[in-house]
Amino acid sequence: MRTQLYIDGQWVDGNGTLDVTDPSDGSVIAKVATAGDAQIEAALAAAHRAAPAWAKTAPRVRAEMLRKAFELMIQEADYLAELISKENGKALPDAKGEVAYAAEFFRWFSEEAVRIAGDFRMSPSGDKRILVTHQPVGLSLLITPWNFPAGMATRKIGPAIAAGCTMILKPAGETPLTALAIMDILDRAGVPKGVVNLILPTPTGPAIAKMLHDPRVKNLSFTGSTEVGRIILKEAADNVIRCSMELGGNAPFVVMDDANIDEAIKGLMLAKMRNGGAACTAANRVYVQRKVAAEFMQKFAEAMGTFVMGRGRDAGVQLGASVSIKERNKIAELVDNSVKSGAKVLTGGKTPDGPGAFYPATVLEVEKTAEILNHEVFGPVAPVVIFDTDAEAIELANSTDFGLISYVYSEDLKRAIQISEALESGMVAINRGMISDPAAPFGGVKQSGLGREGGFDGIHEFLETKYIGVEI
Repeated sequence: MRTQLYIDGQWVDGNGTLDVTDPSDGSVIAKVATAGDAQIEAALAAAHRAAPAWAKTAPRVRAEMLRKAFELMIQEADYLAELISKENGKALPDAKGEVAYAAEFFRWFSEEAVRIAGDFRMSPSGDKRILVTHQPVGLSLLITPWNFPAGMATRKIGPAIAAGCTMILKPAGETPLTALAIMDILDRAGVPKGVVNLILPTPTGPAIAKMLHDPRVKNLSFTGSTEVGRIILKEAADNVIRCSMELGGNAPFVVMDDANIDEAIKGLMLAKMRNGGAACTAANRVYVQRKVAAEFMQKFAEAMGTFVMGRGRDAGVQLGASVSIKERNKIAELVDNSVKSGAKVLTGGKTPDGPGAFYPATVLEVEKTAEILNHEVFGPVAPVVIFDTDAEAIELANSTDFGLISYVYSEDLKRAIQISEALESGMVAINRGMISDPAAPFGGVKQSGLGREGGFDGIHEFLETKYIGVEI
């Protein structure tokens, strides 16, 4: 298990260490190196130095490195899943699913590396030819969160490598071990020194601000909260750095009265409980039409009540710990305040005794004005609201500053598509509990972010478009 920083193709010590804990019991499982000014400068210098040669490296060569990294991740999937579960707390089946998902970004972008298209055509005036090409944007700073320590890293690293960019990865302090393991995989896959670097700077905020004011940094890819995203955008503005940002969500899950209720519950269980609810795509507000509300809530509460909670690596566990006691307490406070305000608890709702950052699967019946609906509950809590008309469902679903993803269940495809087109979100899942796919563009509108990751769009976050006018 690697615990040093990865800079210029070498494992190096930092200026201190950071404890990584197992949130199921609070035990320290590793001490990882942290970066000070010297290590930050070394990473910037290495990535800057490697950039010209890497940009000129043949796309096929870059593609083969990504393909090798994909194969290594699949071969070592069990080890990576155990590591994710240890430092993140999530149940092992969730962790195994994440590894498979994360590896696919390496495979997808290995294929995209050799398919970066340009354009060559005559101008309308006929006096020149229009040549459009794409070039690597340059040194990229990648910042990832703790909830998907593998998936969020590969979703950024994959297109950056494919595009020909060098990079510095700053993973979350709660879950750095998975990112370090991915550095080791990339090293063994043959990625040249300086192309990929990993640092854990302390203190974090000032270090990121300093890097964003360094003229060598040309691009930022950030996944995290909207609050932090706003701060980082302001820092990036001074040097007009290119930014792609995947920020917070507050996803509505809309169940129409013609939905297949059993299928809707299956989809909701996936949309809500994947990663224990700690996902920006998690169904956060459940809206069910009055005609089917009683049946739906009864069956949903019964299904949520069956979840086996415990240490993520134990057999049969479906719901692991939150990443920390601090995060668990945020969840508990939202539920407690909601109950005090009149919410009805259908299942769960009580913080368990004993060690570990655990919180049970919880279903609340709330009014449409409930305060909890304004918060992204990063945990296994589902507030349910009853609505009457299609227009009301759309209004309620759109009553948020966020717009990452929405879910719609209806057996009438025309109705579902009409509702989907009216929803203010970058992604909509119709009769599905999960639509994230490395081959599809992932991203939101409103305060859920800028740009897209994955799909054909993802690589363009790391490319500059250049127009060349040619007189012939």
